[in-house]
Amino acid sequence: MWKGEIFAQLGSIIATFVFIKAILERYLPHQLRNSFQKQFQTFFSFLSPYIQITFNEFTGERFMQSEAYSAIETYLSSNSSAQAKRLKADIVKNSTQSLSLSMDDNEEVAAEFEGVKVYWASGKNISKTQQINDENRFYKLRFHKKHRNFIIKTYLDHVLKEGKLIKIKTRQRRLFTNSSSKWSHVPFEHPATFQTIAMEPEKRRDIVNDLLKFSKGEEFYAKIGRAWKRGYLLYGPPGTGKSTMIAAMANLLSYDIYDLELTSVKDNTELKKLLIATSSKSIIVIEDIDCSVDLTAQRANKRADQEQNESKNSSKITLSGLLNFIDGLWSACGGERIIVFTTNYVEKLDPALIRRGRMDKHIELSYCGFEGFKVLAKNYLDLEWHYMFSRIEDLLGRIEITPADVAEILMPAGNVEICLKNLISTLEGVEETIPGAAESGASYNQVELD
Repeated sequence: MWKGEIFAQLGSIIATFVFIKAILERYLPHQLRNSFQKQFQTFFSFLSPYIQITFNEFTGERFMQSEAYSAIETYLSSNSSAQAKRLKADIVKNSTQSLSLSMDDNEEVAAEFEGVKVYWASGKNISKTQQINDENRFYKLRFHKKHRNFIIKTYLDHVLKEGKLIKIKTRQRRLFTNSSSKWSHVPFEHPATFQTIAMEPEKRRDIVNDLLKFSKGEEFYAKIGRAWKRGYLLYGPPGTGKSTMIAAMANLLSYDIYDLELTSVKDNTELKKLLIATSSKSIIVIEDIDCSVDLTAQRANKRADQEQNESKNSSKITLSGLLNFIDGLWSACGGERIIVFTTNYVEKLDPALIRRGRMDKHIELSYCGFEGFKVLAKNYLDLEWHYMFSRIEDLLGRIEITPADVAEILMPAGNVEICLKNLISTLEGVEETIPGAAESGASYNQVELD
């Protein structure tokens, strides 16, 4: 009886502390609340038979999002959201539009795995730095101490593996853009595929095979001692499909895209932070790199114009900083990344920037040939053959016209014959306007500019 009274009183004390804690968490400022929580947790740990593990959203001074946190978030959204009383909702667009539900902040749910009961709680810490509210979310796992080995060795391994598998199946691909040293994103919904790109079939197969080989090459890259990344240089005249190629790459591999705007990055340190914050299974893109910052081949003339250039461009990214971004020590943080540069003027780029090993595969996207035209005719006109094709093939052998220009002519897809005649008429007009076109090949773009 005496022991029963002690336990009853102890339970009453604990209940009182829990009630006081709930009141203080609601009304105290976050600085005092954090201090109180530390004192309460120290006291409660002496009495409670439970162990608690915290999984923070960010690791390494907030440089990277924790993969464990991401996997747990996905796992709980799939397995425990039905039990939570307060939920967060978001729209996820995959094959169909669906609603994704997850635990709201400061919510707790119970779960059971192989007869062992555990409790998951979500929360966030808010700290103020330089007038900015900095949020760090976390999940806490609570379980009885007698199950310690089972939880650590078996249950958590199950949660992390299952969470990663669910994420791969349901992940919504994203298009990121940078502002200073931070990324923001929107859903990536570009429809381009390699089947819709106007290029020769052999070249298309070569690129697709190279991408698929890379995506399955984790063991190979580890074996040869290289970071699991690959660089692609896409070059050619404007309108030849460089941006479309990037979208097709992302759709083929189901990768996110990080569209890096170098001119908005202050210096090499910010560039490094952006790299570390990218996830695996991603494509990091720098479009028109010859225009982004001063990275051209004329390095000997840079010092004379340095002060003038700095007054025009606030970015202080250096060539060495960008090279470290591509293949320095920091580039090995994470894996399964593709880096893509695009340029209209490959001859302007510093050879050190595009050498093999940095930009491993150079892909020229040039003017529209007959094979590329057939892809566009299939896409826009649902046409695989027509008697006018022979005339178009003959003209495309001599006239330089971009796939974008051909697509624009075929766009009003009402009458097939009218579209094809308009294309022939355009190509013949180029041939007649430029002297020597029949012998050497004339440019449609040149006629437009003239």
